[in-house]
Amino acid sequence: MVIIEQEQLAGVPVLHVVKPEKRGERLPLIFFIHGFTSAKEHNLHFGYLLAEAGYRAVLPDALFHGERDEGLSERKLQLSFWDIVVRTITEIEEMKNDLVSHGLADPERIGLAGTSMGGIVTFGALAVYPWVKAAVALMGCPNYSAFFDAMMEEAKRRQIDIPMPPTLLALEKEKLARYDLSKQPETLAGRPLFIWHGKADQVVPYAYTYEFYKQIKPLYEGNEDRLQFIADPHAGHKVTREAFLETVRWFREHV
Repeated sequence: MVIIEQEQLAGVPVLHVVKPEKRGERLPLIFFIHGFTSAKEHNLHFGYLLAEAGYRAVLPDALFHGERDEGLSERKLQLSFWDIVVRTITEIEEMKNDLVSHGLADPERIGLAGTSMGGIVTFGALAVYPWVKAAVALMGCPNYSAFFDAMMEEAKRRQIDIPMPPTLLALEKEKLARYDLSKQPETLAGRPLFIWHGKADQVVPYAYTYEFYKQIKPLYEGNEDRLQFIADPHAGHKVTREAFLETVRWFREHV
């Protein structure tokens, strides 16, 4: 049995999933970040199994999502994508600090996972937070610069107006550099990382993830068990049951 509580951490609405008898204990903590246009409730199956395994699972709503929905048009939401990503990375640390300060999370045992936009957030957080002990990125992208450029090209192709001159766009891209894990893979420092991506993904390109995996593989020589990459040859932009179960197993082994 687990309990699911709707609450706020550092001002962020979250679902807090934990075994009732462990509610007030200092536990290993796992954050699970949802995808673009999704919401925290859509990943409750992850929260349930993680809580069953003895973790405190926290599923937040990203800016403009779920309880934080402000009714933005699809265009405005798309234009806010990178602001949402960076804001979520900032809020993860604020939520972590809240739980640690109240004696509810072990600061030495914190994991982070996410799907799609949440996977992108996960890669970015690994670039700036050494306290993340282990991570799982499902359908994410570590190469912020390349994905930013690809999104701009797609907007041009679809004749979507970007209300920003090229100089400001360049500045926006520059702001993302500190979160681009592909530009600073050494910040992984051998931490356990599980990556899953479908080869038929039409939303977040598989190629970026696979190239990153090849880039970091030499960094895990001697610690091969800390890096796992699964490429599903048939999957599109949807997490399979295999990936879901492997995520839980990964945290049980490494956090």
